[in-house]
Amino acid sequence: MATSNYTLKVNRELLDPGFESYRLSLDAIPSYSVELDAAVEEVKLKDTHYTLEHMRAFGMYNYLHLDPWYEDSVLFVDCKGRVLGLTVTLDTALGKPVEFYRITANSSQSEHRLCASLSLTSATWAALSDGAGRLYLLRTGKRGDSSHTKWEPLFSEDTGEPFTVLHSISHVQEGVHTMEVLLLRIQKDPQEAKGSGYSVSLEWITVANTAAQGPGKKYEVKKRRVLRGKSVPHYAAVEPLGKGLMVASEKPFAFTHVDGRPVELPHPEPMEVEKTDPIYFWQQTEEDVTVCVRMPEGVTKEEVQFRLTADHIRLGVQGFPLILEGQLHSNVDPDASAWIIKDDKSLEVTLQKRSEGPLWSELVTGDKRGEYVMSDEQAALIHQRLTFLTSEDLDAAPDGNKPPCNSQELEDCDVFPEDGSSLTHFDGESLKPTQVVNLGSHQYLFSVDVNPSEMPCFCLRHDVDALVWQPRPDQPSDMWEHVATFNALGYVQASKRDKKFATCAPNFSYATLGECLRRAFIYRQPAPVETVLFNRKQGRQVGQVAKQQVASLDSDEPILGFRATNERLYVLTSGRLFVLKVNNN
Repeated sequence: MATSNYTLKVNRELLDPGFESYRLSLDAIPSYSVELDAAVEEVKLKDTHYTLEHMRAFGMYNYLHLDPWYEDSVLFVDCKGRVLGLTVTLDTALGKPVEFYRITANSSQSEHRLCASLSLTSATWAALSDGAGRLYLLRTGKRGDSSHTKWEPLFSEDTGEPFTVLHSISHVQEGVHTMEVLLLRIQKDPQEAKGSGYSVSLEWITVANTAAQGPGKKYEVKKRRVLRGKSVPHYAAVEPLGKGLMVASEKPFAFTHVDGRPVELPHPEPMEVEKTDPIYFWQQTEEDVTVCVRMPEGVTKEEVQFRLTADHIRLGVQGFPLILEGQLHSNVDPDASAWIIKDDKSLEVTLQKRSEGPLWSELVTGDKRGEYVMSDEQAALIHQRLTFLTSEDLDAAPDGNKPPCNSQELEDCDVFPEDGSSLTHFDGESLKPTQVVNLGSHQYLFSVDVNPSEMPCFCLRHDVDALVWQPRPDQPSDMWEHVATFNALGYVQASKRDKKFATCAPNFSYATLGECLRRAFIYRQPAPVETVLFNRKQGRQVGQVAKQQVASLDSDEPILGFRATNERLYVLTSGRLFVLKVNNN
């Protein structure tokens, strides 16, 4: 399956070119909190975790997990290895988090442990990493029930190296229950001598049972696929039926191993191109074109077959195949054109251009047997026109009296990453990329689960706005759909130097940014105003206003987790879980 470049198609109806700004609202946001009886298991980076990729993968990890199948249910892992969950129905009567599962301690690998990670696979299953290299697949039952059923591990495997769980899904086909789990590792790479010494790997594991095994179904690994790259992916998710994978990253990923065996990608054999001498040479000025054709020695002018019209040329020698025939690049004046035999072995044709000025890109349309010879004057002119592309001078090509661009005047929010990020869809069978999007300056902001039966959405910066995209793997011609826009959020978030987390409500009613300490910023979508409001500068009535609110937490502890639902914003610190009532539905 061939790779095709794809461009994200913006839905113009979701853009608001008349958006002005967010108005600061002093309306208080009700805040509630639960004190934890054991601290959240925050793992500090070791001295060996010195690269930027370690910081992105583990230092900025979101320790709070939102259950997309059950509204206003969040989960986390504490320092005792307990998986705890809290479901909020009444904000003023928050209960204590309930224990669902406890990870067995493994002190032998404590020095190399990462943070425990959790991915909610389906409404009744979950994938869990203990941070030391062991993967658990747990049958949770219906987590929204008030019975608080203990989770049951039906699959456990020691993978040997610590990892975090990025994404997992569950599907049933022909009676076989299958789970797809995506793991992230940062490993020492001996081949990475010039860089950091580390590479990033994604392991895609398929675990399934057999329909014939009856009630005592046993889950086993059916397939392992490994991808490698040089940067931690911004986004990585498996398709709902496990038929493909999507990865957004600054540097490309490629499959390297399947079930422990290296992937043998066919290398195209270099084509042997037979080098032949040009049949003719040609050069041009703004007024005419000169063609020099090699001829057999001793040819007389009577043997030359030459026919010229305004747009067509035919040239040959009697008794030999035609040398040149076809449509000219542009019209010429046949009466002002001529030919002459030089040194009894070459023929020189002078074609007078009908229109002076434009240079021809070829002599005869589609004929590649000739060689264009550029004059010294033309080469000097082209070099002068392109000097500004390679000049070290700041003002190599000044535009009139306009001052040159000074990069020191740019703000942080005007700067984009130097690496060219890309969004790639991989086919699960061929393991080859089928669709590639060059994200360019579209900075990745965050991902969010909108519909648990679909792939997670992701948010990109487009100009000053933030656009939310929903992957549609079942629609190859329109694989990413623009579903929502947060006006000016791309510009606003870039100005938050202490920003650690970003997310939005599943119904897109608001977006929110969380800092490292204390503060959370909430940006609401434009909503009708209850009173009459006028814009003094434009002298018109304002029908809608977009509000910005700031919430300050009563805590000096670093923010470790940050999740949003349609009604509430959940913020996790090492000792408390805060619940902010954002919307009253």
